[in-house]
Amino acid sequence: MFETIVVGVDGSEASDKAIRIACDLAQKYGAELHMVHSPQPETAVYATAAVAGFPAVAEMPTQDELDKAGEEIMKLALGIAAECGQTSPQTHMLRGDPADELVDCAARVGSDLIVTGRRGLGNLAGLVLGSTSQRIMHHAKCAVLTVTH
Repeated sequence: MFETIVVGVDGSEASDKAIRIACDLAQKYGAELHMVHSPQPETAVYATAAVAGFPAVAEMPTQDELDKAGEEIMKLALGIAAECGQTSPQTHMLRGDPADELVDCAARVGSDLIVTGRRGLGNLAGLVLGSTSQRIMHHAKCAVLTVTH
């Protein structure tokens, strides 16, 4: 049923659950798994505070700090995937709006399913303008599974 699955990663509890579900589906269908993370300044401050070795800061991170935080979040996501039996998912660290990057990556890799958490680490603007998961559902050209935590 599914040959290629893309899962959004942002370090949130909903994202972790989405990774586990995407891994389960990839194993069940023998699908290729792609993990996508697009680090955002607003969420990196929160996410890095939860990762050992990164100080909590009140100011926006530099691009270098953003990249390092993104690498740590992806490393944690790869750990979850390994726990679920996925030893070689492909990873994509992208820059730009998370919804756009997930939809574009899914199109590039020929994905037939995008899995994403419903309420991740989005900012207040997401509440006003629409969440990442809503934008993905609106723009995706494939099936979308939205996971709640």
